[in-house]
Amino acid sequence: MAGLYIHIPFCKSRCIYCGFYSTVQRDLCSDYVDALCCELELRRGYFEEGAVVYGSFDYEPWRTVYIGGGTPSLLDGNMLSRLFGSIDCSKAVEVTMECNPDDVTQEYADMISCLPVNRVSMGAQTFSDSRLRFLGRRHSAGDVALAVERLRKAGIGNISIDLMYGFPDETLDEWQCDIDMALSLDVEHISAYSLMMEEDTPLYDMLMQGKVSEADDELSLKMYETLMDRLYDAGYEHYEISNFARKGYRSQHNSSYWNATPYMGIGASAHSYNGISRQWNVDDVEAYIRSISEGLVPMEIENLSKESRYNDFVMLSLRTPEGIDIERMRKEFGEEWVKYCMDNARGFIRVSGYLRVDGNRLVLTRKGLFVSDMVMSMLMKI
Repeated sequence: MAGLYIHIPFCKSRCIYCGFYSTVQRDLCSDYVDALCCELELRRGYFEEGAVVYGSFDYEPWRTVYIGGGTPSLLDGNMLSRLFGSIDCSKAVEVTMECNPDDVTQEYADMISCLPVNRVSMGAQTFSDSRLRFLGRRHSAGDVALAVERLRKAGIGNISIDLMYGFPDETLDEWQCDIDMALSLDVEHISAYSLMMEEDTPLYDMLMQGKVSEADDELSLKMYETLMDRLYDAGYEHYEISNFARKGYRSQHNSSYWNATPYMGIGASAHSYNGISRQWNVDDVEAYIRSISEGLVPMEIENLSKESRYNDFVMLSLRTPEGIDIERMRKEFGEEWVKYCMDNARGFIRVSGYLRVDGNRLVLTRKGLFVSDMVMSMLMKI
């Protein structure tokens, strides 16, 4: 069974670091939900062409569903009920909804617990109110603990929070305090990312104007190392470069991405993958709604070459502790591709120690995690 991603692009305000497509046109929410339901009907059969790679592949029921954004928690109960009315969640092992902490009133928590939602992901980012204001976040540090408490009371037993590190002028001690606060919440899952200053964001403009500076590389690496050590000691499994989970609580939906399992994305700017092609929808809510109302999915398609699929396989596999499955590579790409990969990996195994062979798998070492992008690029066919 495949995974379904649903993009809800609406926000009350935009954070200064966000490079994802979003809009503050919240008056379009209801029409947008109707369009999502229509797209689900229009896209039936999407996985059929991928059957040449994966064999028989079920469209529904979905194995995982992920509602991301944007800010999905801006949708009210009526809108969410309409949306879930179009989704077969009967055999879903995980249904995740992203929520902004200050949207999670007790009433809202109780409402989503009556839907198929069994996992909530929240962008805590930091527990410093001054840094939250700097990012343009609309919640306070105290809102995160309140939201967790309310979700627990409503019966949500799987909660994830996102953290950021590497803020301008942030110290290692301050980052340790954020980790302490995150651990005190006793959530099942923690994702942590270095603050990126991406082009076409207000934060990048501030960097170009000299108003902020990027974090020192050595300090960022120390922060990442501290994160790994602290979460390991607290019983979390480091199951992907940026993700940590209690035993049994890995994100099933995101793990499908890293395992190259086909998925479908609906909504403005959403991406899909069926094994032989990628598809992405237009990043314009009004154009999306208009096109769907005319019975057309406004999208572009990239048919993947064998080289592109190999590169994706290498990059996604090495993000996980299981690493590259050499036998799977041999089966899907052939012996010459295995030889290419292993020839390029040899120096990282014997000299730098960034990679190791574990049975029939090629895995990043702890040292290799710090230079993972470089290692991946050297194994790819560019």
